[in-house]
Amino acid sequence: MAQTLAMPVAPSLAVISSARLSNTVSFPVLNPPNPKVHGLSIKCARVGGVEIPTNRRIEYSLQYIHGIGRSRARQILCDINMDNKITKDLTEEELITLRDEVSKFMIEGDLRRFNALNIKRLREIQCYRGIRHIQGLPCRGQRTKNNCRTLKGKRVAIAGKKKK
Repeated sequence: MAQTLAMPVAPSLAVISSARLSNTVSFPVLNPPNPKVHGLSIKCARVGGVEIPTNRRIEYSLQYIHGIGRSRARQILCDINMDNKITKDLTEEELITLRDEVSKFMIEGDLRRFNALNIKRLREIQCYRGIRHIQGLPCRGQRTKNNCRTLKGKRVAIAGKKKK
């Protein structure tokens, strides 16, 4: 015999067996939902298309957005005259003003696209920096005899070459 679930009016779950109606099991709800809280109780602050951490101060939370560093985060807070409090303590009005201020800057996808187009332009016109990008070497004048392993990759051993 299949068992059916009944949805009672009280905040409990009752399982009623189709064989006997007297066989009911109810599980009390430990934390009934608060009617004042809409949705989930975990509040996630989303600014500039990025979910910033809620347990840090705003100055450090804003730095999780690509294109916003320490100085720009401080500048944003000074522009909107906001205290550097913990992100989860922000009100909706403060969060809206923060989003408006952040949206004035080039961040995330727009910034990545802008940089990629600049590098593509340098490659197409075959200037010195463009050629260095094509070759995968540093283009800002660094020495390459010993360092720049990040761009060049792992060392390749040359057979027959010995140190003197």
